[in-house]
Amino acid sequence: MSTVALPADEAEHAVDRTVIGENLSLPLFRTLSGVLAGHPYLKVVVDRAESTWHLLDTAVHPFHVDYIATRVLGMDVAELDATLDEFNASVYMDRGRRFLLGVLSLHTDGDTDGRERTFLVLETTEADTMHGELLEFFYSFVRERLDGRLPLLLKPANHAQEEELAAISEQRVPRVLGHQLFGTRTRTPLNPGEATGRLHCFRTVEEYQAAAGGLGWSDIVAMPCLPDDVRRVAGFINTMPITPLSHTNVLASGWGIPNAIVRDLDQLVEKDGLDGAWVRYRVREDEITLERMEEVPELRAPAWHQQRIRLEPPLLEDAPVLSLHRLRGTDRDRYGTKAANLGELHHVLDSRTADLTAFHGRPRPPRENLYGHLAARLGLHGQPSAVELRAAAASFVAETVEAPEGVALPFSLMHRFLISSPALQQGIGKLKMALELDATDVLDSLCLQIQQLIRNTPMPDSVAQEITRACRAPLAAGGRLVVRSSSNAEDLPGFSAAGVYDSVTAVHGAGRLLDAVRQVWASLLSPRSVRLRHQVGISSDETYMGVIIQVYVPAALGGVLVTCNPTRREDFRNVYLNCSPGSPEQVVEGRILPQQFLYNTVEGGGRTVALGSSSEPLPAATRARLADLSLTGRLLQSHFGEPGVDSPLDIEWLLTDQGGFRLVQIRPYAL
Repeated sequence: MSTVALPADEAEHAVDRTVIGENLSLPLFRTLSGVLAGHPYLKVVVDRAESTWHLLDTAVHPFHVDYIATRVLGMDVAELDATLDEFNASVYMDRGRRFLLGVLSLHTDGDTDGRERTFLVLETTEADTMHGELLEFFYSFVRERLDGRLPLLLKPANHAQEEELAAISEQRVPRVLGHQLFGTRTRTPLNPGEATGRLHCFRTVEEYQAAAGGLGWSDIVAMPCLPDDVRRVAGFINTMPITPLSHTNVLASGWGIPNAIVRDLDQLVEKDGLDGAWVRYRVREDEITLERMEEVPELRAPAWHQQRIRLEPPLLEDAPVLSLHRLRGTDRDRYGTKAANLGELHHVLDSRTADLTAFHGRPRPPRENLYGHLAARLGLHGQPSAVELRAAAASFVAETVEAPEGVALPFSLMHRFLISSPALQQGIGKLKMALELDATDVLDSLCLQIQQLIRNTPMPDSVAQEITRACRAPLAAGGRLVVRSSSNAEDLPGFSAAGVYDSVTAVHGAGRLLDAVRQVWASLLSPRSVRLRHQVGISSDETYMGVIIQVYVPAALGGVLVTCNPTRREDFRNVYLNCSPGSPEQVVEGRILPQQFLYNTVEGGGRTVALGSSSEPLPAATRARLADLSLTGRLLQSHFGEPGVDSPLDIEWLLTDQGGFRLVQIRPYAL
């Protein structure tokens, strides 16, 4: 066995057990390995020039490139940092590279006879562009040095590697895809966090609804799939698969509470008697735990009990119904955040003057910025100037996506409608009094009464005429309309309100259009929305609803993109994308389980996380287009991110039957 000596200052704290040139047995693997996402793993470096390999002690060498540069090539850390991108390119992208970098992870599953099978999986990093010949060499080199009793599978790390391997026999290179390996994972993190509370397990939505009134901030709710109108509690646990971009996980992210898929919860509950018990619940990227507490803990009210969201005062004087392309982001105080953001998107695409490179301009130590990576993604050569890079980014975005057409109804129309009805004014007055007195026992019934009044009170003729006049052409064409919410109390940093307000997606004719507008207005006063706003100090006097009316556009594919990795908050490279055939509502409302992808917006490349309800992966050409959409989302983050360019976005999108991407919503994604 050969080992690599540590410098004196490091040797005082750790013994480096890195092995060079020795065959790998299972006991040696366990000696050197760490644990990631519940699986033992070991970093591997193959040196083609020396025809040997290095098995890194994960406790001492967390990064391949640091080890190669400092321990094999004799570079110092400062020299590596100064040339990090060039060095990475030499080991991850050079077709004739000397070093092959990978990870071996240990897995178990059941064979056809129900017996447990242990096997190893070899994969590269996600940014590695290793071609088919190198992948086969890498696999064969490692296979020859393993205990022959251990099966070895190669897992392509990105879509490009999948395509390279397609021409190679699976007999020569046995493989497993990421979604096959992790699709049945017992525990999957959705939103990191920690909570202490009383665990309540429900088998059905009906069971949950019967108990929901008694749930509060010190409870943790577990059930197969939580409903979108779940109460604000201390933590969520799902026992069936959902996506990190579901409405309930967006709520968990916005509320800062842990959320995970725990498929073996029934066994844990039965084994430790957890239902109704006080537990400590932790969700991390590599670990999910539920620990029973023998004594009732002393709990303090959560931070959100003192949280106060401040709204810009709504402007209620008469404002015209406007086409979305005439709005700007500053119009949110008259038309709502959603409409204003879509208007701003029109401006960004039409003017091409916004700086969409600011995210890539942020320092990512030891790099001063990511401009070189962005230039490569945009197909620019050499070192373009800042002006050239901004122009290329603006053109790329404008050529990749379009903004939706439609009209926006201002807050003033809802205000005129409300003050036209004495009964509505009286009901709203009672609701305000109940909120001031914290009379929660009558809150729900008051809200439901007001909602019923809004849906059934005729609109003043002047209000109805403004709406139908603005939609004269689509109404005359007899097509399908979509009516969406655009409140000033949604899509805010610290208060997303995802899934709280109504949208009506199948509207035909003027009468149904006015009914749909009233339904969207009424959703502002649902029991749930009123409670959530009251919890964060948003006054009913400050809250109004604008409305977006659009012509329905058929979609071949639709979904949601968030410009971050929801389960790894420190990851500045990847964005998370969900999609399914048809409209994005199917994804966000959880009606089907979508295909899920991670796309690297720095070095490029993407990988499939899960196929969801689909039986077949998307065609390679479609996945390549989704990579362009992902980079577009990252570039738009530079303009729309609040409070800064590192603040991720939540973007709903669709791929129209005409073959273009259309963005139908842009809002902050809370982390």
